Amino acid sequence: MTEPNDCNQDQTIYDAVREGYGQIARQGALSAGTAPPDASGCCGPSSCCGSNWSPDQLAERIGYSADQLAVLPEGANMGLSCGNPTAIAALRPGQIVLDLGSGGGFDCFLAGPKVGATGRVIGVDMTPDMLSKARGSIRSYRERTGLDNVEFRLGEIEHLPVADAGVDVVISNCVINLSPDKPQVWREIARVLRPGGTVAISDIALLRPLPQPVREMVAALVGCVAGAVLLDEYRAMIATAGFVSISVQPKPEYVETLSRFEDPLYRRIAEALPAGTTASDFITSVDATASKRA
Repeated sequence: MTEPNDCNQDQTIYDAVREGYGQIARQGALSAGTAPPDASGCCGPSSCCGSNWSPDQLAERIGYSADQLAVLPEGANMGLSCGNPTAIAALRPGQIVLDLGSGGGFDCFLAGPKVGATGRVIGVDMTPDMLSKARGSIRSYRERTGLDNVEFRLGEIEHLPVADAGVDVVISNCVINLSPDKPQVWREIARVLRPGGTVAISDIALLRPLPQPVREMVAALVGCVAGAVLLDEYRAMIATAGFVSISVQPKPEYVETLSRFEDPLYRRIAEALPAGTTASDFITSVDATASKRA
């Protein structure tokens, strides 16, 4: 792949990601096993990728509780998670939370009750179909919680439609790896956070460089693998953006689960890896937390 500053390459990546996730939003989470093998294109083995796991089963596997999932608007969980950022964010009533790449609103609708009526949750996504899906669930969220504190905005995470220093907490779930300009994403996170604000991210990173055939798979790009960076580079980007108290913790069980249950994308990746290696030798999910200087 070309360098991130190649504008044509950046646009190609944006288009591939927008189309892949737009298709997921239009189709919704299909029944397990119904998607064709080439339909892989999400950050999880949910049924949209044709695996044997349902979105709720995956969510419970990576840290969401059955009680949390039970109160979500129907269809908000599309199996696109690789962790649970709301669990590591330590959200409190009254906070303003920003979710990068909010998709169908899954984590926004979980964060809303945590920040309560005096707080606010803003989801940003660049895919119009995802935005429509999320906005369509707001009424159900209001009816279930009695809260009117969640909104969704169209925008790219490299250029957030949010004012400077107006957010207490930034969360994101398996999205930053998709960006062709990750350092710019972290600069934007620093811009919108108030001094002392925090970030809690679940994402995909690399333990060692991927073979070129995997890096060139469009499905692996949209599937949150080909665009991922090495752990050391991930930490360095956060530090360069001015954050402190940085923690980037690998979570190997996510990739091991996808491989074990033969997610179509991870099956294709395994076929392209050197003999004697597995996807978990190269790829890991991570929980990343940091703070903006006060």
